[in-house]
Amino acid sequence: MKKFSTWLIMLGLILVIAACGTNEENGGSENQEEQETAENGGEGDNSLYDQVMEEGVLTIGTEGTYAPFTFHNEEGELTGYDVEIIREIANRMGVEAEFEETQWDSMFAGLNAERFDLIANQVGINEDRLENYDFSNPYTYSSAVVVVPKNNEDIQSFEDLEGKRSAQSLTSNYGAIAKENGAEIIQVEGLAQSIELIKQGRADVTVNDKLAVLDYIKQQGDANIEIAAEEEEASESAFAFNKGNEELVEAVNEQLEAMREDGTLEEISKEWFGEDVSSQ
Repeated sequence: MKKFSTWLIMLGLILVIAACGTNEENGGSENQEEQETAENGGEGDNSLYDQVMEEGVLTIGTEGTYAPFTFHNEEGELTGYDVEIIREIANRMGVEAEFEETQWDSMFAGLNAERFDLIANQVGINEDRLENYDFSNPYTYSSAVVVVPKNNEDIQSFEDLEGKRSAQSLTSNYGAIAKENGAEIIQVEGLAQSIELIKQGRADVTVNDKLAVLDYIKQQGDANIEIAAEEEEASESAFAFNKGNEELVEAVNEQLEAMREDGTLEEISKEWFGEDVSSQ
């Protein structure tokens, strides 16, 4: 009987030790999972793309004051070239486009803080930005153009600016281009004043951004000016993302290229600029 009692006590101790070991293992596993979740921002293994698709909302940073790309129309509705393109992309992804409007100076800070998933605001692709951000495929191509009076015959290229009077803003890169090509600079406040001087005969030419010129012609219906020359090297604008969100970038690119193939991208471009600026 004494031996039987001792055996029961030993069996009980073995069961207690085994149970404690199991609890420690489970507790360690649970603690590890909690730590991993915390390190991933509380989202576990979900990527930004997964979050967007689960929540059904694509959050977009934009200015809302930069016509014709992102601005409010007379009815107070947010619209513009960039806005309509990303809205169509979100629609094709099966999610809602939600816009967060902010000033350009704080746009990238907002993206860094993950206030939005991407920026849609004519963000130019350059080496400095590529070091810190990922980009979609370009959806806008623009370059410097030479604007002259209608039926002009003297100026057909940038080289023809030599000795000509070019109306330019002194702080603009386009003024530097005109000066490099030998033009005499006449200082103005902006594009509208430049064109007015050309029509008055007080300036021969102006150099400016192609998109800005096309928008001016479309809005003003001005048939007295034309584009005489365009730089071969074009700048590219695209949607900007925080690095590490490749799946979302790929999803946006997939819809962007589908829009290019079925003509939707060209249609939106012509609606805003009168010609296709979405391809080179």
